[in-house]
Amino acid sequence: MKIAFIGGGNMAAALIAGLANKLTDGANIHVIDPNPDALARLRQQYGVTTAAAADAAVSAADVIVLAVKPQNMPEVAAQLLPFIDAARQPLVVSIAAGIRGADLSRWLGGYGAIVRCMPNTPALIGMGITGMVALPGVSAAQTRAADDILRAVGPTVWLDDEAKIDAVTAVSGSGPAYVFYFIEAMQQAAEEMGLSAEQGTQLALATFAGAAQLATRSDEPVSLLRERVTSKGGTTYAALTSMEASGVKASIVAALKAAAARGKELGDELGAAG
Repeated sequence: MKIAFIGGGNMAAALIAGLANKLTDGANIHVIDPNPDALARLRQQYGVTTAAAADAAVSAADVIVLAVKPQNMPEVAAQLLPFIDAARQPLVVSIAAGIRGADLSRWLGGYGAIVRCMPNTPALIGMGITGMVALPGVSAAQTRAADDILRAVGPTVWLDDEAKIDAVTAVSGSGPAYVFYFIEAMQQAAEEMGLSAEQGTQLALATFAGAAQLATRSDEPVSLLRERVTSKGGTTYAALTSMEASGVKASIVAALKAAAARGKELGDELGAAG
């Protein structure tokens, strides 16, 4: 499989790390980016080929991964259009947040073999998760190829409706920030109760990592796992009762809905801007 990456930033580098010499040889991966330092690192680490602008190697690719900033996508699509061989029907995979498939297709002159993805930042350590949706012009073989590529950095979740990408963005795309926010609160509480900053950090991080792994490995719902460590009248009960009284769960649900709504707004804005 020959893969061209348009953009060589962090997320592209994470995908390349998972793909090079595993799914395909590093020499079969071509990276386009104006940053010479980023290209030099990728060449040295993974043996990929590189260029500062789209070239003939992009035309020869089976898959073109668009890993650029959303606001740059209309310009990038215009530059890319002459290099997409409609007769060969390469798969275009977009990991740009907020860019709808219909808008990207329009910017690519009506091209339809597009898969839209929403990965998250734990992909940088091979522990991401990606929501994915295929436009009608994508073949079964191309769907498998897209899945193989994104699975290089973690599991994938396929959607039957592109509108659901906004929910994925709210839950998992933005989700790491919510986790970091809660860890920050745990660290602050630890220090205010007399523990050192180092102790608070160690306890909070290990607790989060351990609880997440326990939930992942268990066949039981997380609600039951929570109940098992919540003895009525105990310390955990006191903490959760305080959170419920403060509306913490309702606030979290409302926050995710706000993120999803903003995702839809961004799709409207980015589509109109192009």
